[in-house]
Amino acid sequence: MLIEEVIQHLEVLAPTAYAEDFDNVGLLVGNSNTTVTGILVTLDTLEIIVDEAIENNCNLIISFHPIVFKGIKKFNGTNYVERVVMKAIKHDIAIYAIHTALDNALQGVNDMICEQLGLINRRILIPQSGNIKKLITFAPTKEAEQLKTKLFKAGAGAIGNYTNCSFSSEGIGTFRASDKANPTLGEIGKTHYENETQIQVTYPKHLERIIIKALFENHSYEEVAYEITSLENNNQHIGMGMIGELVEPMEEVSFLKHIKETFKTGCVRHSELLDKPIKKVAVLGGSGSFAIKNAQRAGADIFITADLKYHQFYEAEKRLILADIGHYESEQYTKNLIVSYLRKKISNFAIILSDKNTNPIQYL
Repeated sequence: MLIEEVIQHLEVLAPTAYAEDFDNVGLLVGNSNTTVTGILVTLDTLEIIVDEAIENNCNLIISFHPIVFKGIKKFNGTNYVERVVMKAIKHDIAIYAIHTALDNALQGVNDMICEQLGLINRRILIPQSGNIKKLITFAPTKEAEQLKTKLFKAGAGAIGNYTNCSFSSEGIGTFRASDKANPTLGEIGKTHYENETQIQVTYPKHLERIIIKALFENHSYEEVAYEITSLENNNQHIGMGMIGELVEPMEEVSFLKHIKETFKTGCVRHSELLDKPIKKVAVLGGSGSFAIKNAQRAGADIFITADLKYHQFYEAEKRLILADIGHYESEQYTKNLIVSYLRKKISNFAIILSDKNTNPIQYL
């Protein structure tokens, strides 16, 4: 199996098209045409992780956080980023980062947090907008159903829990072929009138190349007429954070202790307690202060995240509890998620869960 084939599996779980603009995801080091000998999955790529990959004969590291985030102008080994990249290249080890692509995935980082807490009725906290597209095309009416079927098979027409969604309308199309054309219908130099069906389907933007390929391969016209537009609709299956509910409400302190135990954190920093039971829980792995208002609007009793600053705790406004459980702690189960997913997809070589703790923060 090539690295590219592993990447294709990861793209199904967490398409890089949905990563945040500021992020650096994908294959950061290495050649995608390299044959895989083994895969090591980690939260962070440090020198000890590269050493672990060498020891286990793994030439592909899948890391949640990208080791290269900003541009590197020199490779002198003067900092840990340069040393990691240099050692990986020296030992022909590729590094793939998934980061906010997995943050935004429906079954990604935040779903894993919800799973650990036993939350039900989960949904995306901040649905992403602008990643749904619409294709409009025109086909001879007698071919329209077959073309729609091919587009559906390529992934078009899926809306939430529904598939094969489309809208069609019929009319008369006209065209005149020039002497350089090779028309499948009509005659050169004469205006042709054809009973046509207009087909409209939506699709997620990461499938655009596949959708257009299916359109051209299954359309009979020499020149295919089509339009693509980007929709501003929120995608309820892609986005940051999640919100869910406890099966049974819990008292505040008891729930905070439950969080501390579940995520094995040195401490839970939290805002003022409100003396009311916890039922609705919002979560966002990593630095999530930007989502405080979203958690409030969603009616959360508590918002679990990390990297909150002093003054941001005031933003709780006695409307919910803010709980900072630590950056590493909030994302620690992510590598388990990736390993579990890949082991279901790939069984012919080793997929190893790194046993190294890469948390840079220690507690006394």
